[in-house]
Amino acid sequence: MASSKQIIIVEDDNDFLDSMMEYLSLSGFEVTGVKSALEFYYSISLQQYQLVILDIGLPDQNGIVLADYVRKNTDMRIIMLTAQSSLESKVAAYQAGADVYLVKPIDFAELSASLYSLLGRLDTQLQTLQDPNTAKKRKQAPLTTKPVLAQWTLSRSNWTLCTPMEEEIKLTSKEFNLLESLASNPNEVIGRQELLNILEYENDEFGNSSLDALIHRLRHKKGEFNGKIPIKTAHGTGYCFSSPIIIT
Repeated sequence: MASSKQIIIVEDDNDFLDSMMEYLSLSGFEVTGVKSALEFYYSISLQQYQLVILDIGLPDQNGIVLADYVRKNTDMRIIMLTAQSSLESKVAAYQAGADVYLVKPIDFAELSASLYSLLGRLDTQLQTLQDPNTAKKRKQAPLTTKPVLAQWTLSRSNWTLCTPMEEEIKLTSKEFNLLESLASNPNEVIGRQELLNILEYENDEFGNSSLDALIHRLRHKKGEFNGKIPIKTAHGTGYCFSSPIIIT
């Protein structure tokens, strides 16, 4: 079982990340720092953590999307630490599963107190589960990080989509632009008009037909890959990428 003070920070500001890690380490936490969603996914595939501190403005995936992934696929507690102070951002973060929303700049003492509060609740839950007087003395599995789900990867450097089985699918510029817009907000519907604008298509019969044809062609595009690219249709609204994906 991992230490109850083991945390991971996802923050792309190097100086701020280093300062935060130094302070929290001196406060008694076991701290891992990463600078992107890709590094985060890799880290949690190797190590168990009890809590994640997330920035929203990450280079490869929106922190709100990452928080939603964490809540649905792990037992980690979530602290959002971001410069975005709008009510809309706060509501989106809490809806995605955040336990605490903190706005930069922040006093590290407040951050440390929030960590101890959340982790203290975890310790209490674990003690309850491990109490021999618990009803029927049921055996409970320790609180751990659930396995990371297989994911897709979209590469900006060579315009390829990599499947969860690590098969590469080469993309045209239009296909890449479409996928990049969908991958930036996986499982979130992107409206037809926004996609038409991104692809520089007119909102007319020809433009809409071109968009639909591009979606159809992309879904069935194959290299050595025998499945379908998971682009889901929201009828009358738009499209979304319906599986975990990151952009590198």
